[in-house]
Amino acid sequence: MEINGIQKLTLLDYPGKVACTVFLAGCDLRCPFCHNSELWSSKAPAVMTDEELYAFLKKRRGMLDGVAFTGGEPTLREDLEEVIRNVRALGYSVKLDSNGAHPEKLRRLVESGLVDYVAMDVKNDPARYAETCGKKEMDLSPIAESIDLLLHGSVDYEFRTTVVRELHDETSFINIGRMIRGAKRYFLQPFADRDTVLFAGFTAPSPAEMEKYLEAVKPFVMHAEIRGMDRGE
Repeated sequence: MEINGIQKLTLLDYPGKVACTVFLAGCDLRCPFCHNSELWSSKAPAVMTDEELYAFLKKRRGMLDGVAFTGGEPTLREDLEEVIRNVRALGYSVKLDSNGAHPEKLRRLVESGLVDYVAMDVKNDPARYAETCGKKEMDLSPIAESIDLLLHGSVDYEFRTTVVRELHDETSFINIGRMIRGAKRYFLQPFADRDTVLFAGFTAPSPAEMEKYLEAVKPFVMHAEIRGMDRGE
């Protein structure tokens, strides 16, 4: 497998773990506010092979606890399962980031016990889901299936939404709350502009708006919080 990026140490990407983050190219969505647009194409340049990843992880035993796989959309990679098995054999726990568009692949990884934690992006409420994913229309039944898998399965998980002023409002979060009703954890993270965001015109909600959205979704989930916002703004 080609590895398209690696963050060698993170205390943020994998809750409760000292981890590294592995970036895999290829995504079937085109969210216009995406921070990792350089990984949309499966032909994005590689920074290492899977064998080089294993060598790195062998050297980091005792310093790292886990490996977070992100993208792009990792479940599009046919050899993901084999790589995860090899990473687990080295003694690491595994977190998977996913857009939830491929529930059959997510289910296989979860039910095989290959992942210990799943972070699924819930892009928006149904009315604006396709728009938020950069599509004209979108079948949301796979998204609903992935949500149901996490809500009623045994793997630890979180749902999360990147909040964009031009795409979300209070109603969005009431409806997202209905989609993930009963969820263990839900995080709202404000959009932050970067050079890798290809489309201009997107901004972050104000702290007051973020707090309002948080209150809108709280009645539906066990725990909700804002991640990555400076309360001093």
